[in-house]
Amino acid sequence: MSGVVRPEFIPAGRGLTLAARPEPLVFDPASTALIVVDMQNAYATPGGYLDLAGFDVSHTGPVIEKIKQSVAAARAAGITVIYFQNGWDPDYVEAGGPGSPNWHKSNALKTMRANPGMPQKLLSKGDWDFELVEALKPEPGDIVMHKPRYSGFFNTPLDSTLRSRGIRTLVFTGIATNVCVESTLRDGYFLEYFGVLLEDAAHQAGPRAAHEAAVYNVETFFGWVSNVETFCNALVTSPRLETQQA
Repeated sequence: MSGVVRPEFIPAGRGLTLAARPEPLVFDPASTALIVVDMQNAYATPGGYLDLAGFDVSHTGPVIEKIKQSVAAARAAGITVIYFQNGWDPDYVEAGGPGSPNWHKSNALKTMRANPGMPQKLLSKGDWDFELVEALKPEPGDIVMHKPRYSGFFNTPLDSTLRSRGIRTLVFTGIATNVCVESTLRDGYFLEYFGVLLEDAAHQAGPRAAHEAAVYNVETFFGWVSNVETFCNALVTSPRLETQQA
C-alpha cells in the first residue's frame, strides 16, 4: 500500500484519515460533502422506473439503510449533505427529443414509448416516481438538486455550490453505481474534486458485475473506495493530524 494521500487544500493540523483503497485519504469534514445520488422511487422501489424497465431492485433495502447511516454520521460531523433527483419536467422538454441521444438511450423514455398506456409517468417532476424514498427524506440544512442527465455536474449548480462553500472532497452513495454515481464522480475528478465511493451504500443497474466494474474504475482511475462503517468510524475515532504528527 502506498502512503496516505493528504490534499494540499486541507490546512495543517486539520483533517481525518479515512481508510480507503488504493490508499488512505485525509479529509476535512468542513470541506467535504456527502452526495446521495437519485435515491428515488424510480430507482429503489418496486413499481418504479428501474423495476418496470426490467432491472432488479429487490436488494436496495440494505443500501438504503447504509445510506441512512452515512447521512446521519455526516450531519453529526457538520458535513454538507446533498441529495440528487434525476428527471425532467412533465412535458419532457428537458429530456430532449429525437435529436438527443438521451431520447434514444434513456430506459425510462424507452419504457414509456413501448407502453403508451402506462398509468404513470416515469421520472417526471412532481410524480411518485420522481420522489425520494420515504426513508431518505432531506432535513433542514440539506441541499436538494435536480439533474436532467446522469452526471450531477451537468446543467446543475453543483460545482458553484461546492466552490462557494470551500468543498473539495465528495463522498458518494446512491443508485446506480455504474451510471449516475460513477458519472458524477468522474466529472468531479475532471473538476479537481477528490471523490470517495462508499461501495456498500451504492447499488448498480444491471448485474452485480456492473457494480464491481464501477468500483474498480473508481479505485484505479478516478478516486477512492471505502465503506459506510469505515467512514462513520473515521468521523468519530480517527486521530487528528496534529496527533499523528506529534
